[in-house]
Amino acid sequence: MSAHQHGQTKHGHGNHGAGNHGAGDHGQGTHGHGNHRHGHGHGGHDHTHLDWAEMAPLLIQQAETQSPLYTEAASWLASLAPAARVRRVLDVGSGPGVVTALLAEAFPEAEVVAVDATPELLALARERADARGVGDRVTTLRAELPGDFAALGTADLVWASNSLHHIGDQRAALASFAEVLNPGGLIALAEGGLPARHLPWNAGVGRPGLEARLDAAQAEWFGAMRSALPDSKEEIDDWNALLTAAGLTPSGTRSFLSDVPAPLPDAVRGQIVAHYERQREGLAEHLADDDRAALDRLLDPADPLSLHRRPDVFLLAARTVHTARRD
Repeated sequence: MSAHQHGQTKHGHGNHGAGNHGAGDHGQGTHGHGNHRHGHGHGGHDHTHLDWAEMAPLLIQQAETQSPLYTEAASWLASLAPAARVRRVLDVGSGPGVVTALLAEAFPEAEVVAVDATPELLALARERADARGVGDRVTTLRAELPGDFAALGTADLVWASNSLHHIGDQRAALASFAEVLNPGGLIALAEGGLPARHLPWNAGVGRPGLEARLDAAQAEWFGAMRSALPDSKEEIDDWNALLTAAGLTPSGTRSFLSDVPAPLPDAVRGQIVAHYERQREGLAEHLADDDRAALDRLLDPADPLSLHRRPDVFLLAARTVHTARRD
């Protein structure tokens, strides 16, 4: 699990921030995994065939777009885990560190550790922390989970965004996270939500409902990715039940909205174009010919109905955060 908060998420892969994958993006926000848009901690790049360092600009862009969502989530976590009592925070799957810095701002008494398997992304996390004025409290740790759990040390708060589903045995991973938590400590899993939407149902390009079919293709990709992970075990995504089985006490679940209506800022439009480019590349074999043709039109800057030119492109996604406490 390389850690990245990609932005996209599992089955509501959305559009991970960091987030954070498949033909998708990683920002910490939704994940649409096709070629991967996800969150950051991942279980082995050879299983997802993603070059996280190469994806860094997209991960940063996605995470910055969804910073309001993550700022709100961090504030909620601060209400569950009073900042004065949180001394060490782990951002597991930190990617380029957009959420790492937000967590440092939300917990001003804490050391915040960006944990990721990709050195280039950890370097970006370091730079971002310095630029945001929290560099004195942010450190980085290169770790690949599940093998490096022992290297994490203990923490009062563990944040894992779209990273757990890159570990084959999620139940065992949660048990290891429970051991990392200090008594009274909190774990926050950003897993799931709703798939991101960017276009009207009838976009005038190909058959209506293109995004729903892309979701189905991403789900197929995601299932194959999960089944190929080392020690992969099938689990129902009942996070409260899995957290309870790990010896933790669920302490609340909330979903946070990312809503950027049309007309979009250029940076957000560029992020969406990049997302569709990755979907076209990573999901092509799962799509019907007419849907591939529709994607080609959407990605053709000369087409008046392309993502580059049409005025009705938007960003709407929801990210869900599940929390539990160690008694």
